[in-house]
Amino acid sequence: MSKTDVLYNAACPICSREIEHYARVSAKGALPVHYDDLNDSEALQGWGVTADDAARQLHVRKDGHLLTGVPAFVALWESLPRYRWLARLVQLPGVFQTATWIYDRLLAPRLYRQHIRRMSRRNQD
Repeated sequence: MSKTDVLYNAACPICSREIEHYARVSAKGALPVHYDDLNDSEALQGWGVTADDAARQLHVRKDGHLLTGVPAFVALWESLPRYRWLARLVQLPGVFQTATWIYDRLLAPRLYRQHIRRMSRRNQD
């Protein structure tokens, strides 16, 4: 199995909860999945994306390809035995387009706006 690298926003309560779950699953299975927090500037350097771009959606690097959004989730789920069924489901015609539309138009922008508000409050303190 090839290595999978995941870049996520650990400062986001929803993102961190989900990714921490995947991290426990991959650790339990000793799977070659590595998780980087976009808020760690050292970890972010190797990705070639800005923290702002990384905060906008999930990023996954697999087989030398950088994937974002739903394709990134699919690559991550394919790396986790308990989630391969979900990767296959989401890749079905129609399901993939619907999932992408929902993630790109609704979920990711909402999480990003929450991130911006959190960062703004943090900078005011």
